[in-house]
Amino acid sequence: MKRNLPLSTCAIVAALITSASATVTMDWVTIGNANNAADTADGDVNTLGTQRYGAVDHAYRIGKYEVTNAQYGDFLNAKGQSNANGIYNVAMSSRGITKNGNSGSFSYTVTTALANRPVAYVSWFDAARFANWMMNGQGNASMETGAYTLNNATSGIITANIGAQVYIPSENEWYKAAYYKAANASYSLYPNGQNTITTADANYADSVGSTTNVGTYTSDPSSYGTYDQGGNVMEWNDAVLYGVSRGQRGGAYNFSVDALRSSDRSDGGPAIEFEYIGFRVASVVPEPTSILLSMLAGGMMLIRRKR
Repeated sequence: MKRNLPLSTCAIVAALITSASATVTMDWVTIGNANNAADTADGDVNTLGTQRYGAVDHAYRIGKYEVTNAQYGDFLNAKGQSNANGIYNVAMSSRGITKNGNSGSFSYTVTTALANRPVAYVSWFDAARFANWMMNGQGNASMETGAYTLNNATSGIITANIGAQVYIPSENEWYKAAYYKAANASYSLYPNGQNTITTADANYADSVGSTTNVGTYTSDPSSYGTYDQGGNVMEWNDAVLYGVSRGQRGGAYNFSVDALRSSDRSDGGPAIEFEYIGFRVASVVPEPTSILLSMLAGGMMLIRRKR
């Protein structure tokens, strides 16, 4: 359960200092309407009964778009000099990210034409490391601790730490952003705010034959304004299913329309990396204190420049 827990003043200042070298800017969509009811039309029948999805007791933010090749490429260039813990998969070269040089000094090039396509061939652990890096301020910040205490783990069950600021969305958070319609407190069947969808609305059923730039399908975002939660690439969420498997939702460019439905729930081992699996991240809603400190930090930088 994610809460809008405020960072301590010291932690905020440290994050602001580190973020001076940050290169990745995330477009966030705020998901409000806390304490909404779960979707009664959907359910997963199992030994525990029928599980319903979409109820979230707090406001949060989620990426407007899937994490792109350009954003992940910045992460690789910051933390992938030795490709520690396999954050780069050589198959990414077929999708727009190429590794150059030798271990210890690897660098990564992103094909310009593919820079805004969603990154693929990422494991759940890759996504968790990206989230840690984002939370810690980017640059040379740690990718092993933060939202998740990984300590070089590439297997097993690891859950988000209390107070995580940037993280892989929970299944309920992902589901709400995709299907909930706050205007009438209901849910849609597809992540376009509707109970019908076509290949003019989303990238699925091999209608294009590959991934497309994030946000290409501008006519039918979710009710909250997120894009590509149906099609393009399947996205990791934080659910733990069937042993150590982690949740996936949303279908992909080469999946049938069924995979885009709210009723479709997928999972995979946390270390798998396929051409149709990517992710987006979520974050807490900034506290007023952190916003004020950001403004003060900006003012201090302006004063320094004038000297």
